[in-house]
Amino acid sequence: MANKSRTILICSGKGGVGKTTLTANLGIALAHSGATTAVLDADFGLRNLDLLLGLENRIIYTAQDVLDSNCRLEQALVRHKQEPNLALLPAGDPRMLDWMKPEDMKKISDLLSEKFDYVLVDCPAGVEDGFKNALAGCKEAIVVTNPELSAVRDADRVVGILNTCDVKPIQLVINRVRPNMMANQEMLSIEDVRSILSLPLLGIVLEDEQVIISTNRGEPLTLTGKDSPASKCYLNISQRLSGADVPIIDPSKEGKSFKDKFIRLMQTKIF
Repeated sequence: MANKSRTILICSGKGGVGKTTLTANLGIALAHSGATTAVLDADFGLRNLDLLLGLENRIIYTAQDVLDSNCRLEQALVRHKQEPNLALLPAGDPRMLDWMKPEDMKKISDLLSEKFDYVLVDCPAGVEDGFKNALAGCKEAIVVTNPELSAVRDADRVVGILNTCDVKPIQLVINRVRPNMMANQEMLSIEDVRSILSLPLLGIVLEDEQVIISTNRGEPLTLTGKDSPASKCYLNISQRLSGADVPIIDPSKEGKSFKDKFIRLMQTKIF
C-alpha cells in the first residue's frame, strides 16, 4: 500500500512571524482530530518548538542522536501527554549546522513518514543552508507571513525558491491579522498579500494576546484556549489541511456585530 503520509515544510522569510507557534498549534489540532502527527524541529540554531509544546524537560535524545545511530527513532520521539497522537523530534545541538546535509534531513523525514500521517517540519527563517536542509525532506510547504511589507517581501524570496523545487502544494498562512488596522489601511490587506505572493490561502490567524500567554506557559492554544480567536483560526487551518471545506474568516466583518460593539463599550474605562 502506498505511503499516504504528508511531510510539510512550515517556513517563512522573516523570523518572528509565528512560524513555530503555527507548527505547535497545528500539530496539536491534527493530533486531536485523530491523525498521528510528528513535529520536527529543524531549526537547530534557535530551537524553540520544545518550549512551545511544554516538552523541554522530557528530551533525552535528538534528531542528531538518531542520525548518529546513538538511539532508535522511537527513543528520540517525545510523546505529548495530553495529545498522545502528537510526538516531537527535537533539534540537535546547534553545532549540527556545521555538518548537516540535505540527505540527513531527508533520512529523518523518511523515517518519520513511515510512522506518522503528518510530519510538520519547523524550518529556520530565511533562505540559508538551514532552510535548504529542511526543504530536502519535504513534499509540501506552508509559507507563513505577517501582513507587513518587510515580512511579505522576505516571504516572496522563499516562494521563489520553493517554486523551483518539486514542492506541491505551496500554501499561505497570514498571521497576526488586525482587522481594524486593515480597515484603516494601516496594514496590507489579505488580497494585497495574496496578490504579491500568488499562493492559495490556507488560512489567516487573528491577532490574539492569548498566543503570547500560551507560548510563555508552553501550552498551545489549540490545547487549552479553544474559545480564543487565534485558536479557532488554527483549528480551521488544520481542518482545511485535512481536506474539509471550511470558510476563511473575513477580517472586515470581525468585531462588527452589536454584541462585539457592546462588549468593547463595557470594557472601556471611563475616567
